[in-house]
Amino acid sequence: MNLLLFENSDKRQTLAPGDPRLDHLRNVLRRNTGDTFDVGALNGPRGKATISEDGPKGLSLQIEWGEEPPPLFPIEILVGLPRPQAARKILRELTSMGVAAIHFFQSEKSEHSYADSKLWNSGEWRRHLLQGAEQAFTTRIPDVRHWASLSASIQYLDKERAPGQRLALDLYESTIALPAVKLTAQHCTLAFGADRGWSAAERRTLRAAGFTLVHLGERVLRTETACVAAVILIVAGMGLMQPWQ
Repeated sequence: MNLLLFENSDKRQTLAPGDPRLDHLRNVLRRNTGDTFDVGALNGPRGKATISEDGPKGLSLQIEWGEEPPPLFPIEILVGLPRPQAARKILRELTSMGVAAIHFFQSEKSEHSYADSKLWNSGEWRRHLLQGAEQAFTTRIPDVRHWASLSASIQYLDKERAPGQRLALDLYESTIALPAVKLTAQHCTLAFGADRGWSAAERRTLRAAGFTLVHLGERVLRTETACVAAVILIVAGMGLMQPWQ
């Protein structure tokens, strides 16, 4: 992790024994009393923490907060609920990449048992968001929602979001490659089918909702790989990559 996240921006924080952040500081970063390191307040500012005390009750920290990181990219992801291991990677990697929201929906080709995974019913999913943010040196995490169907997720977007560009990855019926699409809108929604792809009914739903079917080439990619590759292309195509300062 490249910074440690806290739930609030209090200037005094404590890491108790058993906290994985404490173990990381002691055993990986090898920080001692008086040392400083990078921290962030969830969806708030970044700052520098100094270890003021290291004892059997944990670490006591003094924090000087600075500026907030840039906002998330105006990119939302719709993805048919994948197997839990793939979902973990999607949560972590797309958070690192800076998407604004990830909507998981029960696809017609999703395994219904995936929704009962401990990933979702134990709250584990949120830990992967935090890991992604810490890796990316940011405090911002995407909004994550679950829907009973593709139609339900699109209805929410129709109601809550301004019009934007809508693209759906489909290896089999698309006629245009994603890199060839001219991205003109200020907001982009990118949809991915479940591990087994789209059903015929879902393709009709996508087309009726204004989605353009696009592809990433002739190779069949894993869902998590396709998500990362497509988001990179969208970020670049929308001109969101900023030069190093």
